[in-house]
Amino acid sequence: MINEKYPIRKNNRLRGFDYSSPGFYFITVCTKDRRCLFWKNYDQGIAYHCTDGENRLSDYGRIVDSAIKDIGRKYLSVNVDYYVIMPNHIHLLLRIGHTGNDIGTPSICRIIQQMKGHVTKRAGSCFWQKSYHDHIIRGRKEYYRIAEYIVGNPVNWERDCLYSVL
Repeated sequence: MINEKYPIRKNNRLRGFDYSSPGFYFITVCTKDRRCLFWKNYDQGIAYHCTDGENRLSDYGRIVDSAIKDIGRKYLSVNVDYYVIMPNHIHLLLRIGHTGNDIGTPSICRIIQQMKGHVTKRAGSCFWQKSYHDHIIRGRKEYYRIAEYIVGNPVNWERDCLYSVL
C-alpha cells in the first residue's frame, strides 16, 4: 500500500553506475528545510562575508568543516579537491582514485552517509536533508567549471538557487 502522505521519491542515481569507481564527483548536501546553520549571524538573516572562511563559520559550520577534512584521512583513495560550506548547504568536488584494492574503495553514498553521521554525532542533532545531489564529472572542462562555481559560491550566495534567509 502506498502512503499518500509522503511523495514517492524518485531515484536520482544513475542506474547501473558504480559510485565507488575512480572519477570525479560533484556533491551537494543541504540542511533539512534549508535552515541556515553554517554561517555566523545567519539566524538574524545577516550573511557574515569575509575573506577567511574559517571566521564566517558557525559552530555547526566548523564541525562540518572538520568532517569534510577528515574524508581524505579516513579514505585514502578519496580526495576532496574543492569544497565550500554555505549557510544551508555544502558543495564537494570529490576524486576517487585507484587503490589497487577495489574492495576497500567506498562509494559516494557511504562517504556522504558517514560524513553526515559524524557531523550529527558531534553536533548532537541531525539537521541534514535525507538525500544529496550528485553529478558525475565527465571531462576536464566540466571539472574546472564546477571548481570555479564552488570557489565563487559564497560571493554569489544571494543569487544561489538554494538561497534562503531562514
